[in-house]
Amino acid sequence: MKTAVKDPAAVREEAAAVEIDPETAEAFIAEKRIGERIKRLRLKKSMGLVELGRHTGLSASFLSQLETGRVVPTLRNLARIAMVFSKDLSYFFETEPHTLFRVHRKKERVRLPQTGVDDPTYYFESLGYMVPDRTLDPYYAEFIPLKKGTEVRAHVHPGFEFLYVVEGELEIKHGERTQVLAAGDSVYFDASTPHAYQCAGKTPAVVIIVTMHQQGIQHGTGMRSLSASLGARQSVAQASTGVAVGRGISPGGAPLRTPRV
Repeated sequence: MKTAVKDPAAVREEAAAVEIDPETAEAFIAEKRIGERIKRLRLKKSMGLVELGRHTGLSASFLSQLETGRVVPTLRNLARIAMVFSKDLSYFFETEPHTLFRVHRKKERVRLPQTGVDDPTYYFESLGYMVPDRTLDPYYAEFIPLKKGTEVRAHVHPGFEFLYVVEGELEIKHGERTQVLAAGDSVYFDASTPHAYQCAGKTPAVVIIVTMHQQGIQHGTGMRSLSASLGARQSVAQASTGVAVGRGISPGGAPLRTPRV
């Protein structure tokens, strides 16, 4: 039986039909961001290019070109790099998870007063209400000068707090300590110690407050306060005449929820 011989021109035409476009292949490689992944691994280990070169047998200049995408690694070279960082080759080709990036415009924020009191001592705006499962809560707060006879009670909650004074003066009490912070001052403290803060001047104090959650502790619903949003119970928040507040309302009308961590 004779085997049919294909016409050479037809063979070339068939090969061209299945040939991968070089630009498409390059785009596929670039999409994996192999160089960026290598650089992240290296920096995470605080490793320089020269040191990585010693471990892999590759030159620092080649590794630099590799990280910036100017050259494409062979599987052999990629395997050398993967073994240095105890990674499988598949690490460089797996789809990367989307990174978190949320912008909160000033016009979209909601200004809320302290609740549970007749005369609020501050107003606040959440700077992170659109971020799900967040591990810290940032706030923009404005503390107004206290009226005569106003009492500010201390409160406690799990986690930590960071405050930065943008304008005015803020008095903060932490345990037995009392400090007055001026514009440009900041403080970081353990929130499990009783603490309270209030305006210390004749003009409002504008403060950026960040409450950092303590891992392993679950929090209930409702934004408790500027600093008590980490775990103070609702009853404590409502009873406080200081900085503890009740539920906040998001721009969509739903209660702001304290994240679970």
